[in-house]
Amino acid sequence: MRKAVFPGSFDPLTLGHVDIIYRAIPLFDEIIIAVGVNATKKYMFSLQERMDFIKKTFEKEPKIKVDEYHTLTVDYCKTQDADFILRGLRNPADFEFEKAIAQTNRKLSKIETVFLLTSAENSFISSSIIRDIIRNHGDVSSLVPKAVKINN
Repeated sequence: MRKAVFPGSFDPLTLGHVDIIYRAIPLFDEIIIAVGVNATKKYMFSLQERMDFIKKTFEKEPKIKVDEYHTLTVDYCKTQDADFILRGLRNPADFEFEKAIAQTNRKLSKIETVFLLTSAENSFISSSIIRDIIRNHGDVSSLVPKAVKINN
């Protein structure tokens, strides 16, 4: 069974994330969207809200599982018997950052990271940009899936 973990904070889930996940479904038997919890990070959305956004977005996808984790990603992957980490790349800066993490993860656990390029129409979308728009009471409806509910 080809099982991948797609880790992230998903604060919030974006159409860029959704694009990567839907394109990865044919590649794997199961994809675990793993919402990481970092005690030092301040989130705009609660863990439960973030998980609910993801569950609702992918409720009709039997290959998708949603979970939370509080450890190193490679340790979480071991508990799930996952052979791959799935990551999306928007630009060259993402690649340099993700490459270093992938090489470290490979050194720690022998797990492979699979990179998919975000579609051109979603390549500018990031959760941090979306949070800035929300903080300034802007409309993010064209950047996030319908399941993401914003209370401005």
